[in-house]
Amino acid sequence: MSVALFALGIVIVGVGLTVSIALHEIGHLVPAKLFGVRVTQYMIGFGPTVWSRGRGETEYGLKAIPLGGYIRMIGMFPPHRGEPAGAIREDSTGFVQQMSQEAKEYESAQYGQEDAHRTFVALSVPKKLVVMLGGPVMNLLISIVLMTVMVSGIGLPAVTPTVQSVSECVLPADAPEDSSCEGRPEAPALAAGIRPGDTLREIDGQEIRRWADVTTAVRAAGDRTVPVVVERDEELLQLEATPIVDARPVLDEDGGMVLDDSGEPVTEQVGFLGVAGTPDLVPQSPAVVPEMAWQAFRGTAEVVLTLPVRLYDVAQAAFGPSERDPDGPLGVVGVSRLAGEIAAAEQPGFELREKTGTMISVLASLNMALFVFNLLPLLPLDGGHVAGALVEGIRRQIARLRGRPDPGPVDTSRMLPLTNAVAIVFIVMTLLLVYADIVSPIRFFR
Repeated sequence: MSVALFALGIVIVGVGLTVSIALHEIGHLVPAKLFGVRVTQYMIGFGPTVWSRGRGETEYGLKAIPLGGYIRMIGMFPPHRGEPAGAIREDSTGFVQQMSQEAKEYESAQYGQEDAHRTFVALSVPKKLVVMLGGPVMNLLISIVLMTVMVSGIGLPAVTPTVQSVSECVLPADAPEDSSCEGRPEAPALAAGIRPGDTLREIDGQEIRRWADVTTAVRAAGDRTVPVVVERDEELLQLEATPIVDARPVLDEDGGMVLDDSGEPVTEQVGFLGVAGTPDLVPQSPAVVPEMAWQAFRGTAEVVLTLPVRLYDVAQAAFGPSERDPDGPLGVVGVSRLAGEIAAAEQPGFELREKTGTMISVLASLNMALFVFNLLPLLPLDGGHVAGALVEGIRRQIARLRGRPDPGPVDTSRMLPLTNAVAIVFIVMTLLLVYADIVSPIRFFR
């Protein structure tokens, strides 16, 4: 495995993720500015600022840790209302109330009365929703665009039942590629008259639609003589083949070889014909993208909604004997490792085009994950602010129907303790995934 290519893969996914985060924040920034909200900062990353430049009333910059980003809008909480000197608040000793009051006092100190109409909290409910949904929707659009590029530009794997090669003889599964056929029995496919370029239509009465059907039908045939229908030069030919029973590798659900503890292929006695097909990437119509995006959304949502259970499984794999679920959550280290393995892979048939398509698929999946995860109705995620705006709209509608005064915006500052608790959970989750990605990694090639 090339170290340089491995590093290149990490750089590619790192740059792609950074660009995705930057565009996510632009999804918040643009509508906020269009609605007149004063945005004081647009930052990519967290920690110390390594570069920044002021433009108008907004500071644009990069932080030292490029694992996120944010825009800072004035007036995220309802303004602190001053009280007469010497007044005593009944709720001043409450922890939640005190934290909320201090947060509002800090927020109110960041702008003057002349900018009160330019605060986030002063926006109408629909405008708040547009601002807060702008970021996740941007990730959704990025994911769809990347899927379209992959589908229509790179192509999707399409293993057709067209014969690419026919074996001359029967060789053991572990025989070297340059092994001689001397003294070996003729391959059943060659004896039956099957030729490269033939399209397999039926084997033993079973319709063949993809190459996996060929493997299934031949292995089930054993050593029986079975009818084989092939299409050659637009003509259907009726042939007969007699597979031989031989030790062949056990295949998993994805068609890959199952390996034992020592890394050797596990074999079984099954029917062998002696034909091979080569997977190819075939450009598809963009019309397949919506269904692909929906499936990606459903799969990602399932992972996010079952995150506590999946994180427990990750902990079991990291600190115990359990194996890591290949479809489970990944941390930044795991994603970087997968990108490196993809770029440095030397497997036959997995060349530049296949690597490019796979890398685009990874970035599309990451953006779909950012879209779904940010919709969780928890502060400090975008979904938490969306939930607050929806509650505000419902309260105002109820008050209007009952002829009562406008209850005003929802005071999300009262959710700060929960917000801090969620942030701590996210930090713990991140550390767990980083550790698991190191000690029990998910590998692209297994």
